[in-house]
Amino acid sequence: MEHKNIVATIYLKNGQAVKGIDDFEPLDDVLHLAKLYNDSGIDKIIVFDLSDDDDEHERNIHTIKNINRNVEIKVCAGGNINRLEDIKKFIYAGCLQVIVNGAKQGSMELAEEASRRFGKDRILVSVENVDFVFKHQKEMNEHFHELLVLNTRVLDAIENITDVPYVVYFDTCDFEKIVGVLKRSNVRGIAGDFINRPEMDIMELKAGLSESGIKMDNFEPALHWKDLKENPDGLIPVIVQDYRTDEVLMLAYMNEEAFRTTINIGKMTYYSRSRKELWTKGLTSGHIQYVKSLTADCDYDTILAKVSQVGPACHTGSQSCFFNEIVKKEYIEKNPLKVLEDVYSIIIDRKMNPKEGSYTNYLFEKGIDKILKKIGEEATEIVIAAKNPDPEEIKYEISDFLYHMMVLMAEKGVTWEEITEELSKR
Repeated sequence: MEHKNIVATIYLKNGQAVKGIDDFEPLDDVLHLAKLYNDSGIDKIIVFDLSDDDDEHERNIHTIKNINRNVEIKVCAGGNINRLEDIKKFIYAGCLQVIVNGAKQGSMELAEEASRRFGKDRILVSVENVDFVFKHQKEMNEHFHELLVLNTRVLDAIENITDVPYVVYFDTCDFEKIVGVLKRSNVRGIAGDFINRPEMDIMELKAGLSESGIKMDNFEPALHWKDLKENPDGLIPVIVQDYRTDEVLMLAYMNEEAFRTTINIGKMTYYSRSRKELWTKGLTSGHIQYVKSLTADCDYDTILAKVSQVGPACHTGSQSCFFNEIVKKEYIEKNPLKVLEDVYSIIIDRKMNPKEGSYTNYLFEKGIDKILKKIGEEATEIVIAAKNPDPEEIKYEISDFLYHMMVLMAEKGVTWEEITEELSKR
């Protein structure tokens, strides 16, 4: 049995998150909101483009592209879809799926064309009543992967017409009603404004649904506390690492209750040896650590936690607690991404703080055309070097090319994090 999804909704107006379809009051920064959903246990995000014209449509698509660059969970988009080109733009912006509006004239014809072009797994339809489903019942399975049902009162009628699975939108958080609906075999998940609230504890909701017999995508540990080896105080040290950069952030301790709490709520929870009590990181400061993975070492007496860190990890305001140097021996950095990031940082510094005689500043001063010309020249040099049996030459030329490419990245405001995120999706 597949797990059920908790689906968040983001409404976009002029590239910003707003409260709803008819309420354009701005909300929190949209990328902050998307990252919160990504880390807090949400399984999927639906983004609705509320634009009125092509310029606003393009701004919202740009925002959707940035959302997809910053989250790992599925993103689906809909709104202001009038032609196949609009569906293509959402997909090219990184969306896994696109929602057509069943209440809009011509939606079925557009869905047919889109499902042939991109595959029916990419196409969803939103419906508020049974009219669209009844009228097109023969085509539903052929062209749609899923429905978004906006009215809980029509579920029985829809299930009598089609067996296409669906996500249900709830107006209020009626837990018993939600459990009843999620037990239906055709239901894939739930959405609703109550889910969108930043203060909503999604992992707690999932835990409650799991206890009610609903299969949810929450943490199911392969190891339990009894499998681990406590120290004499009944604790286990936890090394905490940023899941994106692998930077070591801090060291803390867990007892059994902290371990269980961490798994249940999806936020790092520790045992304070000084205060003799549990503490969930960030409850007072806001610097929450969302769990990405927990791994035991070879002796089962230490845990490595990879987390999504909100704000600094250290109480001093430092990103990491490890900043007091004891000894240091100079060494050559060999980590590929670290080397590229270090060189990129120098290039950015030259851009912000020009240095007389710097070749990098010369390129920035000459502008984009000069940078592009050099990239073209260096690409040609790689082709020539590749025909040479001496491997040293091609290493030299590729290094030259990468340097000039990073100058272009700095000029256009593209970071290595964005590039690696894009590559990871390929």
